[in-house]
Amino acid sequence: MSAKNDVIGKVIVLMGVSGAGKSTIGKMLGKALSCDFLDADDFHSLSNRGNRIDILLTNLLGKFHVLTLIVQLDKMRQGIALSDEDRMPWLEKIQESLRKRLLDGETVVLACSSLRKQYREILRGSDPDYKPGSYTSCKVKFVLLEGNAEVIAARLQKRASEEEHFMPLTLLQSQFDLLQADECEKIFKISVVLSPEVIVNTILEMVANSLNP
Repeated sequence: MSAKNDVIGKVIVLMGVSGAGKSTIGKMLGKALSCDFLDADDFHSLSNRGNRIDILLTNLLGKFHVLTLIVQLDKMRQGIALSDEDRMPWLEKIQESLRKRLLDGETVVLACSSLRKQYREILRGSDPDYKPGSYTSCKVKFVLLEGNAEVIAARLQKRASEEEHFMPLTLLQSQFDLLQADECEKIFKISVVLSPEVIVNTILEMVANSLNP
């Protein structure tokens, strides 16, 4: 059976700290699986697109949410780590989007840091049949892109010089401090030092062999 058939109606979440390559791998994986790729950053970066006043005028019903996202971006650019209070509305918005797709039987690849178990549980909650602890049967699966601080810092510095990433390097250690990956969750792990092609092919093999309960 092909990997495409194995992941029908599932979400594969590429998790890890900023600079691990989640978006790069996610786009490649989505293409390989012929499914949509979603970047969690897009759910809290509306203020990066167009004039802020235009955004507020065209999103009057969601005015509080838009203002919240603007505050979050400003904090991140200033090197201030987001609190759980900042993250919850963002994660719940992602959960809502994923749930709609799962109910429609869609396959989705999502790039999202998902650093703490608490955050992953919110995303797992997008599976309407998920019960806490039922990791094997859950339709939301996690793949951790692992790399040490030196490797990731070098990547972020390169992207900052090319103006491709807005997260200050000073926030990196706070992300490593938050990162949890309990063995009981059966999170698949793969090194970021491998080439993108090898990472994607490894994930595809994992999908074919072990994602389905």
